[in-house]
Amino acid sequence: MRKVTIGQKPALRYTWRIMDALAWSRFQFAFTVTYHYLFPQLTMGLALLIVVFKLGKSEAWQQAARFWARIFGINFAVGVVTGVPLEFQFGTNWARFSSYAGGVIGLTLALEGMFAFFAESAFLGLFLFGEKKLGPRGHLGAAIMLAVGSWASGYFIIVTNAFMQHPVGHALDGKGGLELAHAWAYLLNPWAIWEYLHTMCAAVMTGAFAVAAVGAGWTLLGKHAAVADACLRVGVVAALVACVLQLFPTGDQQGKLLAAHQKPTLAAMEGKFRSGDHAEMALIGQPDVQRHRLENPIEVPGMLSFLSYGTFGATVTGLDDIPRAEWPDNIELLYYSYHVMVGLGTMLSAVAALAALLLLRRRLERTRWMLWVLMLAWPGPYIATTAGWMTAELGRQPWLIYGLMRTADGNSAQVSGGNVAFTTIGWCGLYFVVGIAFLGLMARQLARGPDAAGH
Repeated sequence: MRKVTIGQKPALRYTWRIMDALAWSRFQFAFTVTYHYLFPQLTMGLALLIVVFKLGKSEAWQQAARFWARIFGINFAVGVVTGVPLEFQFGTNWARFSSYAGGVIGLTLALEGMFAFFAESAFLGLFLFGEKKLGPRGHLGAAIMLAVGSWASGYFIIVTNAFMQHPVGHALDGKGGLELAHAWAYLLNPWAIWEYLHTMCAAVMTGAFAVAAVGAGWTLLGKHAAVADACLRVGVVAALVACVLQLFPTGDQQGKLLAAHQKPTLAAMEGKFRSGDHAEMALIGQPDVQRHRLENPIEVPGMLSFLSYGTFGATVTGLDDIPRAEWPDNIELLYYSYHVMVGLGTMLSAVAALAALLLLRRRLERTRWMLWVLMLAWPGPYIATTAGWMTAELGRQPWLIYGLMRTADGNSAQVSGGNVAFTTIGWCGLYFVVGIAFLGLMARQLARGPDAAGH
């Protein structure tokens, strides 16, 4: 963004931030990728749960598998439509980044498109339309391969993102760009492994709460009793397991990687300006960047040191001891995104634990207030996951590839802000239409219910 100042006296100066080509490119990518990820996070979670339903022996579990496969198909189709613009933006809006890093990230982007995506789409078709031809075992095999393709697709994308967070396996080519020097080091980047596990746990949470919400809704309405019971059981148990794994070990290891490799990110996430041992973990507070302090904090003494380094006496580096040029661009938004993610994750874990306890005691179906909570909780994972990705991407700034390329150096030099703004408005309009169509299709399937007659 470019600053424009009006007025001669310092006390009378007013500053506007005008969005230039870089700012518009960042906004467009943030908008399109956030909108797009609303769909694959559900499909990746549902892919695993469909396999669980297929393993059930009763007809109700088979009907649940067919119903959620239809929901999977709708989300998959919309995910494809909304994901295509992201691929084009690498060339249109981020040409310098693509030229610099294409020799590395091109591998995983190609693998995702050539193998994982086609495997996922092919086996989705077999699962939806080939049950009679395949038979029970073949249909289960299609469900398993659908999950493999979906999760493989997620892994290749995560490896690409992890390289931008913690670049490994690369070398400089003769033209000043990057080339792939060690493919396995790149593909098995430790950052990618823990980021992938953390992301997939979040996807299972999204799928599990969606399944539980629909099961709770049917139970409250007195419809599809057997299938509703299956959805409640699978959704609640999967939600609890995913919530636990989201916290430990995946979330714990992600935090330790930040402490080791992205100290400015960790400090900004916690609103910590002064370095020190026995560092406090902020549960709540408002970061005041100008005064370098966290206002009205509620803190747990020593917990940040322990979670980051494994000991309460470990020293956590504050922002005051980090060069200002290395600070994340928007500390306030980063801080609140992180705390929204953690806060919602904690509440969802409590909901899943309480629902699982009632399920264990065989009281869940009769506890109407808990059914209402489950039915209304489904947006929580979407919000928490969006906040989590905002935390990861805002925390990486001002780097596009951490330590190698700054975001300001990665956009397309020949594309004006007006052109990017125009296409951004176009994508907003298109995505609005796609969203309306998606809601209509989802409403139709929910109203139809687990009707096996069409299969």
